[in-house]
Amino acid sequence: MTKAVRYNEFGGIDVLRIDEVDRPAPAAGQVLVQVKAAAINPGETALRIGAMTDIFPSTFPSGQGSDLAGVVAEIGAGADRFSPGDEVIGFSEKRAAQAELVLVDVDNLTPKPSNVPWEVAGSLYIAGVTAWGAVHSVQLEKGETVVISAAAGGVGSFAVQLARRAGATVIGLAGEGNHEWLRSHGVIPVAYGDGVTDRIKAAAPDGVDAFIDAYGGGYVELALALGVAIERIDTTIDFAAAAKYGVKTEPGPNGRAGAEVLAELAALIAAGHLEVPIANVYPLAQVRQAYTELERRHTHGKIVLRP
Repeated sequence: MTKAVRYNEFGGIDVLRIDEVDRPAPAAGQVLVQVKAAAINPGETALRIGAMTDIFPSTFPSGQGSDLAGVVAEIGAGADRFSPGDEVIGFSEKRAAQAELVLVDVDNLTPKPSNVPWEVAGSLYIAGVTAWGAVHSVQLEKGETVVISAAAGGVGSFAVQLARRAGATVIGLAGEGNHEWLRSHGVIPVAYGDGVTDRIKAAAPDGVDAFIDAYGGGYVELALALGVAIERIDTTIDFAAAAKYGVKTEPGPNGRAGAEVLAELAALIAAGHLEVPIANVYPLAQVRQAYTELERRHTHGKIVLRP
């Protein structure tokens, strides 16, 4: 038997529990991974409360989580590009990553560089690939100015660094407590809240070329008010605004395999070109506490579970 996060009905944090489940056995093309780290993400909250059933239907009991990093425990037929003992980064498409042992399609895995910490490796898929897709979707060119909301959060902390690597001037919207981190990464910090439009204009006197919204709550409208073209706005979270105004919602790898983007991000981290802030690490048994912190929506970086 092995442990896994489960819930039997839509609801708040209190529906989450840790179950004893049968040890999974890999089928053809699958790898059984002993999970060392599995990050949590706001989308999992939306799934758990039933807010995304029209896009992602649920069956119960439901597992939870996509991001993972761990050690290969067993391989199925045709998955011999990996061997037991290999350290890997990957993602579950079955909402199953928050567990001790997880079955993963072999194409959803990439080797973990030895100098990338487990907590970082287990934080790359949802936030990293989302940020990668959003930065590419707004087609940044060297010298352009982009505004990124929730700039020190899970997605935002990736996006600001990737946008800087693209040669853009980056304005990051964040609370005062995160401004020093943003400055240290070449980002112009701007406080969110009342008067944010005037503060952005002061920071970008020549105008704003692109906008990446990683928070929701009116930032698409703000981008339009700043004169940003519809095709240069991407929201990773406000799908209602995207449908209303026609802005982009391209959080995926834009035609590239997720594992390929994971490998690129891991290589940047291993080379010291990309930092992944880790806000907190919880044991699997404290999954409710982890989501309590996440749902306050003031976290700098990633929250990770360690089975």
